[in-house]
Order: sequence, then structure tokens, then C-alpha cells
Amino acid sequence: MSVDLTQDLLGTTFQNPVLLAAGTCGFGEEVSEVVELDELGGLVTKSVTLKPRAGNPAPRVAEFRAGMVNSVGLANPGAEAVRRDRLPWLRDRIRRARVLVSVAGHTPDEFVQVVRILDDAEGFHGFEINLSCPNDTRRGGLPFALDPEAAARVMEGVRMLTQRPLVAKLAPNTPDFGPVIRALEGAGADGFTLVNTLPGLVLDPETGLPALGAGAGGMSGPAIRAVGVHAVWSAAGHTRLPLLGVGGVARGEDAAQYLLAGASLVQMGSASFWDPRSAGRVKKWLEGYLSRRDLDRISQIVGTAHLQRRSPQPPESADAEDERVTHG
Repeated sequence: MSVDLTQDLLGTTFQNPVLLAAGTCGFGEEVSEVVELDELGGLVTKSVTLKPRAGNPAPRVAEFRAGMVNSVGLANPGAEAVRRDRLPWLRDRIRRARVLVSVAGHTPDEFVQVVRILDDAEGFHGFEINLSCPNDTRRGGLPFALDPEAAARVMEGVRMLTQRPLVAKLAPNTPDFGPVIRALEGAGADGFTLVNTLPGLVLDPETGLPALGAGAGGMSGPAIRAVGVHAVWSAAGHTRLPLLGVGGVARGEDAAQYLLAGASLVQMGSASFWDPRSAGRVKKWLEGYLSRRDLDRISQIVGTAHLQRRSPQPPESADAEDERVTHG
């Protein structure tokens, strides 16, 4: 039975729903000898900042039994060099896979300047806006993704500069996705990626030293899969814009969970380090999954999880509260 894995969203057609996540495939060229990039649905580049960043001290990646932690520090050559040296490779070699460029910054203006530099270049389809960066314009450095007002300011700024699709990448420790999703949707977002890494720390029990050169880092891999799936399901209750699920996808079964929860696409991260060809196996598994269920399109399973959403309960009146206390 022939099945259709294509997904139409963000103004284009993805040939299948399996992408490589930001930070796991560089700018494509780095993994091109071991991954057939044009067989994927797409890829998200390493995050691009306005100025070059050397990144954090080594070691930058450490494994633990349930996943890995990393603290790369947004190492990248900067927006001008990416436009000059990296995007031409993608333009000349990627034909079918769709490319999103990840954009990072520590002030709203940095995001705006990166998009201004890259927007009219060739080699990519849209931007993924990494809102997990700390906001240095406010005391305390709260990440943009945890501050709806600041996140909307970033999105408004980049939206004014580009007609390309803008996908906002959100943080897993957001207590309520509703306010930030509404703010970003109103500011011009075209979709959402859920989720980025969770803060994590791995220590050597013998020395007491952290496994990472920078100390703490971002936790990814199987340990955060359930968090990511729940985040997608929660976000789907607040928006009709397309969702991209990421976090702990290593097998086809993992991807299916995200799709059932409401994601139209999935991104693979840590698994790409362990097994660079895992994305191809996930794609093949999804084909078999649809065939076993006599389904012919991947879109038929998106958002079909058998899980009832609870409607918010109205607050009890003071009289009701008094009565409950009196008779409790």
C-alpha cells in the first residue's frame, strides 16, 4: 500500500515529516557524507547570531543514562559569514528537503539584525526563532520564551522585515503556553517548535565536578520526550498554527507520539549524534505505521490522540467556599 508522508504547511510542501533539529547537523555540509539530507523532510541549521561566537569551554556534550546534556554556547561564525559561506552550499545541494535557519540573540535588535542580513539570501525557506535565549535587556535575563511581552517584541521586529515563514521555538519549562502563544501569534508567528532543551546538570560523583566545561547545560534525549509530547498537546489547545515537535525522538514510535499529540512535523536531535541515519529509519517506520492502519496520509493521524482536554472550571463564589469550609 502506498502512503503519503507529505505535509503542506508554512507555505510549502515537506516531503515527509522528519527533520533534523537545530544544533545537530550544523549547516548541513557537516553531516552530508553520512546523512542523505534530500531524503529528509528538512533540517534546521545551527543557531545564527549577529556576531561570531566561539562557544563555551570543552567538554560541551556529556551523556547520561537517559539522554545527554550540552552547553555549546551558540558557537557559530556569525550572520555575515553564514550568508557568505554556508547558505550557498545549501542553495546548490539541497533540492527537496526544506531548510529553516535558526536565529538567536540576546536582545530583540540582535534577532532583527540577523534576519535583515539573511533574508534576501538563497538556500533556505524560513526562520526558526530561538526564543530560549536570555533577554539581556531586562534585569535577570529571563529567556524570551518565558516572557510573552518580550517574545512578542522579537517576533514583531523580525516580522516587519520578512515574508518568509517564522517559527517560534519555545522552552519546555513554560508554565502556561497560552499567553506566549497568543502573544506570538498576534505578533506574526506562523508556527511553533516545541520544545527546546531543559536545564540540566551532570556531576562526577568522585570529583564533584560538572561533566560540562560550562557547568550546567541543556538536557535532551529520551529524558525529555514526555515533556515535549505534553507541550505539543498543550500548545495544540491554544492555536491552529502548525506545530513542530522535538525532544527525545529516536524511533518511529517516538515520532508518532508527537504527531498524535498535534505536531505536523517532528525534529530529531540527540539521536542524530548517536546514529546519524536514525531519521531515515523513523521515516520508514511511519510508512509501515500508516499501512498497518489502512491509512494513506500522515496528516490523518495529526492531533488524533484519545485525550480529553479539561475545560477551565469557573472560580467558586465566596459563599460556596464558606459552605465547603463549614460543612467539611
